[in-house]
Amino acid sequence: MTAEDLSVPAAELMIVGHYDKAPGYATRRPGGSPSWLLLWTEAGSGAVEQGGASFEVGEGDLAVLRSGVAQHYRVRQGAERWRFWWVHFQPRASWAAWLGPYAREGGCHLVTGVPRAVHPRIDLAFQRALQDARWTPDMASSVTALTAAPGPADPGPAGMPDPTAATGPDGGVRVPAVVVGGAARELVLGAVAEVLVLATASARPEGKGEEGDERVRRVLARIAAEPGAPHSVASLARTVALSPSRFAHLFAEETGQTPMQAVRRARVRHAASLLEVTDMDVGQVAAASGFVSPFHFSRAFRREYGLPPRDYRARLRPAGD
Repeated sequence: MTAEDLSVPAAELMIVGHYDKAPGYATRRPGGSPSWLLLWTEAGSGAVEQGGASFEVGEGDLAVLRSGVAQHYRVRQGAERWRFWWVHFQPRASWAAWLGPYAREGGCHLVTGVPRAVHPRIDLAFQRALQDARWTPDMASSVTALTAAPGPADPGPAGMPDPTAATGPDGGVRVPAVVVGGAARELVLGAVAEVLVLATASARPEGKGEEGDERVRRVLARIAAEPGAPHSVASLARTVALSPSRFAHLFAEETGQTPMQAVRRARVRHAASLLEVTDMDVGQVAAASGFVSPFHFSRAFRREYGLPPRDYRARLRPAGD
């Protein structure tokens, strides 16, 4: 299977790869991809178009493209190269909270300004994802945990390919890996989640003022850490030493939503995570997520995800689980 064979993967496939492309490289999907696509630029520069959005990406930029929207990405005109990691995947509902502040038109998310100190850890997460894509239970006793990025001469963890050495005919392609098996999928999803958290939590959305953004980010972090707490506009304003009216105006200006809308969405996304990974019943999930009743919870959940909590859980779990 070649990289070109993986150009438009089926929705259920998860694929990890790395390219180092010269000018002239381009991928165009008029119908979009059935899977989401994540692009992390290590070096050089690319140009991305999707829906009504058009932007350039450079070193340390993370682009996440929604499925089902026409897309075109290529080496930026005038650039000498574009070296980037890419992953085709289906996102987890709880990731929306991290990506939301970086949303653009056309189902795009662009995270810029990721501090350089974070880049090595993000690169390491992608290397681990490429290795874990081929992981099977019989490797458990022989594979050493990846704790440092292997150098060009290093063999990498026992029994696994060296991600720095697997190149294609043009010397610029690490062999893409199709994720096989449920265990490998969970490991790769964990690496993708690490990349998203590291990038979105350390970067600063474009155009945000330093002072105001910092105060709003502190509140958003508090909401995310304790979505079930009895938050109010007044209580959140006190955490950043602002009056409720000043805080509400600042928050809406920075995020495009009211403080209580952010609280409700954080609670719903927290609930989605509980539905995904626990056996708590709907009433318990509602209470743990800060909703006053299962009825209010179900209504808010349907508004956010388009289906009730029980149906959401049933869709994630095959019959008999």
